[in-house]
Amino acid sequence: MGLLHMFLGIDLGTSGIRVLLVNAEGRAIVSAEVAIKVSHPHIGWSEQDPSIWIAALEKAVGKLKSSTSAFAQVKGIGVSGQMHGATLLDSRDQVIRPCILWNDTRSHVEAAELESAANFRDISGNIVFPGFTAPKLEWLRKNEPNNYSRIAKVLLPAAFLNFYLTRDHVADMSDSSGTSWLDTRKRAWSLDLLAAGNMREDQMPRLVEGSEPAGKLCPELSQKWGLSGDVIIAGGAGDNAAAACGTGVLAEGQGFVSLGTSGVVLAARDEYRPNADSAVHTFCHAIPNCWYQMGVMLSATDSINWLSSITGKTPRQLTKPLGDTLQAAGRIRFLPYLSGERTPYNDAVIRGAFMGLGSETSTEDMTRAVLEGVAFGLRDSAEALKATGAKLEHMLAIGGGTASRYWVKLLATVLGTPLYLPKSSEFGAALGAARLAICATTGVAARDIMSSPATFDCVAPEASLIETYDQAYVAFRASYPRIKDIQ
Repeated sequence: MGLLHMFLGIDLGTSGIRVLLVNAEGRAIVSAEVAIKVSHPHIGWSEQDPSIWIAALEKAVGKLKSSTSAFAQVKGIGVSGQMHGATLLDSRDQVIRPCILWNDTRSHVEAAELESAANFRDISGNIVFPGFTAPKLEWLRKNEPNNYSRIAKVLLPAAFLNFYLTRDHVADMSDSSGTSWLDTRKRAWSLDLLAAGNMREDQMPRLVEGSEPAGKLCPELSQKWGLSGDVIIAGGAGDNAAAACGTGVLAEGQGFVSLGTSGVVLAARDEYRPNADSAVHTFCHAIPNCWYQMGVMLSATDSINWLSSITGKTPRQLTKPLGDTLQAAGRIRFLPYLSGERTPYNDAVIRGAFMGLGSETSTEDMTRAVLEGVAFGLRDSAEALKATGAKLEHMLAIGGGTASRYWVKLLATVLGTPLYLPKSSEFGAALGAARLAICATTGVAARDIMSSPATFDCVAPEASLIETYDQAYVAFRASYPRIKDIQ
């Protein structure tokens, strides 16, 4: 495969789709983004019509084509997608209803029922979270029987884009790990879990590894996009596995902490060591014989965005007065459970709180408390990961929240781990998807192409403040059961 050949990474997120063109060495050439909207028909519901994904993809591809002639040299495509969403096709491959997304909480009752009915934790390696795919199908069975009876295939968002590209029903292991139907150790659909969820194996897509070929770009799209010859479509990945491929997080000891809308602490694992009871997610990685684990908090930068909406100040206006010098832990405590919490509680109904407010409390005090609460929430995830034996020796800090140097210093101190900041902004899920396309198309080994990004800084913990933050974290952990009792 020549150096002139190009590869396309597609990242289907909740709020938009991003496409990235890279060369055979994995270097970014050009990218394009198109925003998409989420529908909330009822409280707790979150849906998207898959047709808007296709329209956004076509628009984004059009932008790439118009910006560079190199697009015509695309020989491989990889897709990363938001996980857990239930996209339903009938026997004619027509979409039955809008996709129920990862952050939809309508099926929390069904999630609890599935857990009590079968050995989901032992086989899938995970709690049946309300946001996972299996409970969504149970909700449909109970509440939309006509739609349910028409289901021929259940596809995740990334698998639906794979279908659009290849005209075949195919999904990768990492994304499928978040359905509650996959035997995550064996990397295969579990007939027992499917039966417990009133589903059949023939309703599932064919499984491949993310770095393996899933098919070829269909002739219609190849012609439409101006491409020639065979264009290989990789298995792809769920968004977090793709981000791990984009950041070179493949081996034991490597990981990242993400300060995005939600917060993630992710660790690569060389072996399968689930710990579902702590609400740690244990998923197949996008490359063979590897797994990854992550703790997830639901409201990370969403917490500062909420405070922004309340105060009428932008997040930057809120954090700028703090400067770059880390202060000792504040007296005010913020519990960041604005939309419930996953790790370590798996609590869809808990809600957030401020504690210790006084007449003297300022906006700056509340901002510090929010940043600290999110940092403590991420430590919850880190502690849960450590309990599985995961090593967090080399941690990248990524996500929009890392624009605040104060927040990064705080997080490094709370976690007790140096955090490395990537030099380039090009290291995320779209790059990971493109790297998977390179592997699937050329046969290059994943570890030869999925390197860690160059970093411009390493933020070390503030040694003099570790003790005060350890004490504050203990108080933070003690707050959840007390708040839970009175909500």
